[in-house]
Amino acid sequence: MFHIVLVAPEIPHNAGAAGRLALATGSRLHLVKPLGFSLDDKHVRRTGLDYWREVDVVVWESLDELVVAADPGSRFWYLSTKAGTGLWDADFRAGDHLVFGCESRGLPEAMVREAGARGVRIPMKAGGTRSLNLSTAIGITLYEAIRRSGGGGLS
Repeated sequence: MFHIVLVAPEIPHNAGAAGRLALATGSRLHLVKPLGFSLDDKHVRRTGLDYWREVDVVVWESLDELVVAADPGSRFWYLSTKAGTGLWDADFRAGDHLVFGCESRGLPEAMVREAGARGVRIPMKAGGTRSLNLSTAIGITLYEAIRRSGGGGLS
């Protein structure tokens, strides 16, 4: 199982899409406050369709709280356009936490710097877009992590 971590998500559509990805892959969705929406919001339910109630979702007061509560040996990967490690070079394994920042600002640069080689970027054409939509980035990263770790029992 992988862990999708959204730090201060702002857009309910992206949280709903992440929930569907979590359910489809047997992953857990972690939402780190502050949230820019209510979990009862009709947009989250609409995006998650009738699956939202089945999503394995945990809400945290802070990322530090999640890190402390994580299993010993848990690894955290911090996704950012400013990270040094390319997605294709990341050594993902089941149980890893894939951490994504909010839609308007991403993760703090200091956090990505401190992550070192666990700061990961999705390859993009130079001079193209500044960044990808959050739910798109989650899908790309999650499925690459699953692929690199042996498929995770998905068929």
